[in-house]
Parts: sequence; C-alpha cells; structure tokens
Amino acid sequence: MIYQNFSKRQNLAMTWWNRPKFRDYDGIICDGSIRSGKTVSMSDGFVLWSMSRFNGQNFAVCGKTIESLRRNVITLMPQWLEGIFSITERRSENKLIITSGSTTNYYYLFGGKDESSYTLVQGITLAGVLFDEVALMPRSFVEQAMARCSVVGSKFWFNCNPENPSHWFYTEWIKKALERNILHLHFTMDDNLSLDPGIKARYESMYTGVFYRRYIQGLWVKAEGLVYPMFDRSKHVVHAVPAKSPRHRYYVAVDYGTVNPFAAGLYDYSPVEQRAVMVRELYYRGGSSNRVDNEAYYKMLQGLIGNYPIEYIIIDPSASSMIETIQKYGDFVVVKADNDVLNGIQDVTKFLNAGVLAFHESCKNTFEEFEAYSWDEKSTVDAVLKENDHSMDQLRYFCRTALRNELKWII
Repeated sequence: MIYQNFSKRQNLAMTWWNRPKFRDYDGIICDGSIRSGKTVSMSDGFVLWSMSRFNGQNFAVCGKTIESLRRNVITLMPQWLEGIFSITERRSENKLIITSGSTTNYYYLFGGKDESSYTLVQGITLAGVLFDEVALMPRSFVEQAMARCSVVGSKFWFNCNPENPSHWFYTEWIKKALERNILHLHFTMDDNLSLDPGIKARYESMYTGVFYRRYIQGLWVKAEGLVYPMFDRSKHVVHAVPAKSPRHRYYVAVDYGTVNPFAAGLYDYSPVEQRAVMVRELYYRGGSSNRVDNEAYYKMLQGLIGNYPIEYIIIDPSASSMIETIQKYGDFVVVKADNDVLNGIQDVTKFLNAGVLAFHESCKNTFEEFEAYSWDEKSTVDAVLKENDHSMDQLRYFCRTALRNELKWII
C-alpha cells in the first residue's frame, strides 16, 4: 500500500482512529461524490484499525448485497493491503480471516437489501462494523448491526453517496454527527489523486440535474423538475431509420397496460457506432372503453416488429399474462425487465448524456413523455409522478436490461 498516493482526506479516513484529535470518536462517516476514493481509504482504515486494536474478535463488513460487497470491497482488499496482512476468504461462510503475525480477526460479510435483513446479524457479538453504501440499506438492518457492537473500543464506519436530503441516514447521522460523536468527512473527486483527469471529465459529462449534484458535487439534494432535462430534440432525434444490417442487434421493450396505455419500442443497436436508435414506437391508449385482450396486443407487437430479427422482447415482469401469450406462439424470446426505477433512470441519463441513445422522428408519444415526465416533489424519497411514464418505462427497461450490457464502458 503506497500512502503517498492518497490525499490528506483519504489519509485521515484511514488513520483518524490513531490520531489524538480524533481517536475518541465512536465512528466515521465518509460521504460525497463517486470515484472520490472513499471505499479504498475506509476499507484500508477499517482493517488497519481492527488489526491494530483487537485480536480474536469478530467484525462485520456490510453492503447492500453480498455480491456488490465482494465486487466493490472484498475482491480488491488483497491488492490494497498486499504485503501487510494475510487474507483468506471462506466464501461458503461469507467470512474473511485476516492474520498478521500472532494477530487474527474474523470479518463476516452481510447484505442489507431489505427490511428482513436485520435478522442476519442477530446473535453475533462484534468489535466493529463497516457499512459500504449505507444509504442503500434499510435502517433496521443498520441499527441491528450497530447494536451488536458491544466489545469495548468498538467503532462504526460508514460510507455512502448522497441521496434525498430526507433520507434517514442524512437526517439522523450526518446532520447529527457531532452530537453522536462521529467524525464526518465530505469527499469530492479531487480527493482521489489516482483518478485520471480524462476519466474525471468523462464522469462529469455523464450526469446532469439531480444526479450531477449528488454524484459529482456530492450534495444531498432533492429530485425536482423533469427527470430527463438533458433530452433535446435537436440532439437526440434522427430523421432516417438506420439501414438494416446483420451486424446490428434488435430489441423490443414493452410496458404493459390495460386501462393505462400499452407502450413498446423497437430498438436498433449498432456495435460499430455503439449507438442505439428507437426506430418505431407502439402506443395504444386502451382505457375502459377501448380495452383489448392480449391476443390483440400480440398482433400489435407483430406489426411493430415486422421483419426485424429480434434478439428478444423485454417486458415488465409483472405482466405475466402477456408473457404467457408471447411465449405461447414461440416466435420471440421473452426476457423479464430489470424494473429498478432509480438505477434505470440513471442508465437512461448516462446514455442520453453520452450521445449513444437516439429516437426516430416518428416516436412522437415518446417525445411528449420526455417533456412531461417529472419527479414527485412532494415525496420524501426519490419517486417519479405516475403519469406520462409509459414510454419512459419501456425505454428504461431497454436501457437497464439490454443496452447497459452492450455499453458496459459507460456504466
């Protein structure tokens, strides 16, 4: 581990527990922008602290899921701490054993993905806990893990990117850090000295609106106004349909509706240009008086697809009856959409900003929704108004389920 490559704030995040001015704090919070070096400095600091202060104790390392924790923290630990500690992972037990000389401690991995997750940490006695992306975890899980820290000298380590300012972690911990005896450090990308300027500029160009203020500026701000303020007809609308090519891949995304509109889009992805174009849209306003059955919707989809060689149809996983109808005929492969709304919106935002997502001029209903689709400003959590969202939903399904796999370099 090369300390001269760390900024002053990163070094403080690693060594606060050993500095006279800060060592009596009960924990640390590092929040701020993405790619700012929070994770590496906190993970290194957590291990350095625990191995320096304890022997034979249990610790918890928590992420939203075990998979994300392994990806973001655990798989990188050996290279971060190379030459200092011996790290053994027992994957079947979700446990790390870290040793240095005669000192050995045990680090249990937990995923806090929903309200039931708090039961996972019941019963264990801990000497400390690290929460990676704590704002993504339910409060019940976080508080249960903290309650297990009953060993004398135990401390709490939190890191996160900003969310809505009404989020419980911001109101109860960040704003009350001093009264809770917690050290709070705010990070920006300038704190990551190893971040290449070109990469930094690319990240800055990927976000606009609320996501820019949160993920680039590192601010806890409310989602307001249009969801996609970056959509610009002069930039994102094309006047010619791309020529069909055997090298292109074609997808259909569907937002199923009976009383609400049934919306679908046909997408052309070019691996050479690394760009997707929505070449056709289907938008049927059924309502109570013009409602049709799934057989009629299937015929509409056939008309939308025509003779395009579709990879698969992406559809809302809750539309089980429509999925059954499509599968009954055996003409198309069906893939259930990733229906993560907020992450899907982030994907669409990145693709629009990167200029890799466009729409044929005939997709007029989609344009109308782009210019009306808004955040719910009365909500205390990030939420969109459930109106003008049908084509926006099928677009999100396509971006979240298919396009992010085609354009992994952006994500």
